[in-house]
Amino acid sequence: MQRSLLILALLGGIGSTVSAQTVPADTGYDSVDPMIGTGGEGHTFPGAVAPFGMVQLSPDTNTECKIRDCYKWAAGYRYSDSSITGFSHTHFSGAGHSDLGDVLVMPAVGADAAVPLEPGDVAKPGSGYRSRFDHASERATPGYYAVTLSDPGVRAELTAGTRVGVHRYTFPTGKPAHLIVDLRSSIYNYPGKILWSSLRVLPDGTITGTRETRGWAPARKLFFAMRFSAPLTGHAFRNTETAIAYKGFQGPGRGDPGVAQIAGQALVARLDFGALAKPLEVHVAISGTDEAGALANLASESGSFDQIRAATRTAWDTALGAVEIHAAPAMRKTLYTALYHSLMAPSVFGDVDGRYRGPDDQVHLAKGFTFHSTFSLWDTFRAEHPLLTLIQPAQRNADFVNSLVVSRQASPFGILPVWQFQGRETWTMIGYHAAPVIADAYLKGLKGFDANAALDAMVASADYAPYGGIGEYKTLGYVPIDREPEAASKTVEYAYDDWSIARMARAMGRTRVADRFDKRALNWRNSFDSQTGFVRARKADGSFRVPFDPTAINYGSDYTEGNAWQYSWFMPQDEGGLIRALGGDAATVKKLDAMFDYDNSKIDYSHAEDIAGLIGQYIHGNEPSHHVAYLYAYAGAPWRTQGRLAQIVASQYKPTPDGLAGNDDLGQMSAWLLFTAMGFYPVAPGSGEYVLGRPFADRTVLHLPNGKRFTIEAPGMSEANRYVGGVTLNGAPLGRSFIRHDEIVAGGVLRFTMAAKPNTTLGNAVAERPFSITPYPVTTRR
Repeated sequence: MQRSLLILALLGGIGSTVSAQTVPADTGYDSVDPMIGTGGEGHTFPGAVAPFGMVQLSPDTNTECKIRDCYKWAAGYRYSDSSITGFSHTHFSGAGHSDLGDVLVMPAVGADAAVPLEPGDVAKPGSGYRSRFDHASERATPGYYAVTLSDPGVRAELTAGTRVGVHRYTFPTGKPAHLIVDLRSSIYNYPGKILWSSLRVLPDGTITGTRETRGWAPARKLFFAMRFSAPLTGHAFRNTETAIAYKGFQGPGRGDPGVAQIAGQALVARLDFGALAKPLEVHVAISGTDEAGALANLASESGSFDQIRAATRTAWDTALGAVEIHAAPAMRKTLYTALYHSLMAPSVFGDVDGRYRGPDDQVHLAKGFTFHSTFSLWDTFRAEHPLLTLIQPAQRNADFVNSLVVSRQASPFGILPVWQFQGRETWTMIGYHAAPVIADAYLKGLKGFDANAALDAMVASADYAPYGGIGEYKTLGYVPIDREPEAASKTVEYAYDDWSIARMARAMGRTRVADRFDKRALNWRNSFDSQTGFVRARKADGSFRVPFDPTAINYGSDYTEGNAWQYSWFMPQDEGGLIRALGGDAATVKKLDAMFDYDNSKIDYSHAEDIAGLIGQYIHGNEPSHHVAYLYAYAGAPWRTQGRLAQIVASQYKPTPDGLAGNDDLGQMSAWLLFTAMGFYPVAPGSGEYVLGRPFADRTVLHLPNGKRFTIEAPGMSEANRYVGGVTLNGAPLGRSFIRHDEIVAGGVLRFTMAAKPNTTLGNAVAERPFSITPYPVTTRR
C-alpha cells in the first residue's frame, strides 16, 4: 500500500493529465525501441524521458563538433559513435536544428588528482573523462536508459520524472568515486555560447546552479538542483576560462559548513564520494525560473531510482495504452516507437508551483494549467497536434493552447509562438501555425481556454505587419519576393493559416473576422502560375521571378526547405480550387504521378541538409510533402493514394537506428506514420476531416479520452493485398474518401476490406470528396 501511494504521488508530478480511458494489459511498452532514429537523419535520442517531460536525460556522444558539422548530432547522440562525453538533462527529439544539452554529468574513478576535468579527444577514446562504450551494453526503454562506460568501468543507468532526472552509477568496488559536472558543454557548441554560469554547494551537500546561454534562443536561463544518495567527501570547482581553481567546502564535518560557490562563463566541477559500498543515485531537477524553483521541483518528485522509474513506467503505460496496435512484429515495433516519439513534446516547462519563464524573459504564474513549451509548429500543426487531440486527455491539449495564448500575451511583439522552446522564441521557420493548432482543437470541441483571447491572438499574429512580409501580403494578396525571402512558401502557408482563423471565427459567431480571413484564405491563387502549373514567387510589380526552376532548392530563396514541386500542392483548404486550376482530375493525377516518378539522377541536393527521403520530387523527410500522397483522393483516385502510401512506408520507415528517413521534428514524422497506419490522415487540420488511405496495421483500437473505443480493422491485409476493396463504418458502406472527427470520437468500427487490385469505383462521387473551399470540377472518371 505504501509503495502504491508513493507511485500515485509521483504520477502527480509526471503529469496533471492522466487519461481516464481503460489501459489495455499490453500497452506496447515492450515494443518501443528508443534507438530507432538515433542513426541516419532521425535525430532522436535514446535516453530517459517521461511523457511530455521537462527533463530529457540522455547520453551525448559528441559535443565538440564544429558548428557546420553539428547537424548530425542535433539530439546529442549518434548511434555510429563509440564514446560518450556524459549525460545531460535537456534534448530535442528529432529536431532539424538544436541547442540544449544542459548540465552534463559524467562518472569518473581514481585519486582526486588523477581525475581529468576535460572531456578528451574524440579521436582518442579514453582520454579525458570521455569514455568508450559498446552498444551491446546499452538498454533503452521508455523512461530508462543504461550503458556500461568501458574506461571507468561504471554501469550508468538513467530514469526521469517530469521535472527530475535520476542517475544511478555502480562504481568499481574499492575505487574512489567521482562525478564531473560540466557547465561548459552544450549541443551545437561554440566559443562564447555560455554567457554565465554558477555553482553552489549548500550546507546539506545539495548543489544548485544556473547557466545562461546564447544559442538558438537568445539569453536562455536554466537553473538546477542536484542531490546525492551518498555524502560528498570533497569537491573542486574550476573556471576554465580564467584558469582559476577553487577548492572549498569539504563536506559535512570537514571544513567550513557554510556555502561554497563559484561563478563564471566556463565552469566545471569534480565531486568526490570516496569508495562506495552501493550504487550512487543522483537526483537533478531543472527550472526556468530560479534555483528555488529547481529545489521545489526536486522535492516534488522524491523517491528512489526504482520508484521513479516505476512511476514513469506507469505513466508510459497510460500514454501508450491510448492506441492498441495489432501488427506484424517489425511493424508493431515501428508503430509503437512512433507513438512514443509523438508523446514527448510539447514538453512541460512550468515549475511544480505553476511558475514559468516566458518569451519576455520574465517569470509568470500559470493559473489552472501547466505551461508547456517546445512548439515546433511549422512541423507539428500538420499531424502531431491532430493526433494528440485524439489520444491525449482534454486537459493536456488545453494546456498546449493556454501555453500558446499566454506566450502571446508576454511576447514583446504581441504574437503567438513561431518555434519556441523553454519559453523563448527562435523565429525559426515561417507562418503563424499556432493558429491552425488552436482552431483545430476548438473546432473539435476542446474547452478549458478563453476562445476569444485565443482568436484575438491568432488575428494579432496574422496582422503583425513587420513579420515575414505580412504587411505586403495584406496589401498585395501575396508576399513579394523582392522584399521578403521564401515568399512563395509564405504566401500559401499564410493563406492556409488565414482559413483556419476564419473557420474558428465563424464557429464563434465573429462574422467580420471570418469574412475578412475567408478572403485571405484564397490568396494562394495569387502565387499560382497557370502557364507552368506551379506556385511561384512574384515580385512587387506582379511579375513572376525568373529564371524559374521547379526543382531548385536554395535556402533563403523562393521556397522554405523545398521547391515548387512540394509547395505547389500546399493549399489544403482549397484542393478543389487547385484541381480546377490544373485542368481537372486527370491532369491532377498526371501531375502527382510526375512528382513521384521524377528522375533526380542529374540533381545534386547535397547542399540542402534537411532534404531527405526523396521519392522523385516527393520529399518525405521534410514536412511540405506530407499530405501530397493523399491528394489523389481529392482527384477521385483514392487507389492511387493507397499505392503511393505503400511505397512511402516501405522506403521511409524501419525498426532500426537509421529507421527514419528524415529528422522526426518533435513527433511529426512519427504522427504521419501513426495516422497512415490507421488508414486516414488530417490533410487540412481545422476541417474536421481525415482523408482515407489504407491501413498498415491489421487492427488498431483508439482508447479515446472520453472513454469510448474506435476500432480500425483491415482483414486480408498483406503485401499482395495493398489496395482497399471497400470501407464500412459501423457496418454501413462508407461512400466517401474521408471520415469525420465526430464519427471517430463517437466510437465504432471502421473496416477496410483489402484486395490485390485497385477498386476504381471508390471515391468518384463529387459531393463525397474531402473539404475544399472551391467545389470540385465535374470531369470524366477513370
